[in-house]
Amino acid sequence: MSVTSFPARSYQVKSTAFLILRILLAVMFLAAAAAKLAGAKMMVAEFNLVGLGQWFRYFTAIVEIIGAVLLLWPGRSAYGALVLICVCAGAFLAQVFAIHMDFVHTIILGAIFLAIAWAQRAQLRGLRA
Repeated sequence: MSVTSFPARSYQVKSTAFLILRILLAVMFLAAAAAKLAGAKMMVAEFNLVGLGQWFRYFTAIVEIIGAVLLLWPGRSAYGALVLICVCAGAFLAQVFAIHMDFVHTIILGAIFLAIAWAQRAQLRGLRA
């Protein structure tokens, strides 16, 4: 193996790991959106606590789907990360002020999406990364 092939292989491993992370996060948010759209009892109860009405559950599910699809879309994943940062911020506020349960996961997910957006910030400047 030559010295010049190591950086290329390292980049390929990082790219693959990054893609797997994006896929896992997208699947997670698609599953959460499906639960909201299906009217899972837990989701209905949580959105009752938020106090904005059940329309907001549907709205949140649609935004999660949009964010997940963008996260998987080559050349647009930074935008998906930004959309999902907004979802995490809203979930944080709902957890702190209305639901009064675990808010730490919203911070962790938000930080991960911030890292994804930062890593692919060239997309946000109109360049393909």
